[in-house]
Amino acid sequence: MATTKRVFTLRLTDEVFNKVGILATEEHRSVTNYIEFVLLKHLEDVERERGPIKPRETETGV
Repeated sequence: MATTKRVFTLRLTDEVFNKVGILATEEHRSVTNYIEFVLLKHLEDVERERGPIKPRETETGV
């Protein structure tokens, strides 16, 4: 099953990028994959605490 992923620009300082790179390497992940992994984990934690995050009607297709 194919998944659709959006591409966007993310600006990070050299310091943050280098630190993320170190953590990604330790987990045998690319920087992009590590950032996605961390965001998904954070979303799970937030939804566990607050309940499901539901997009607004106007945000569909965004």
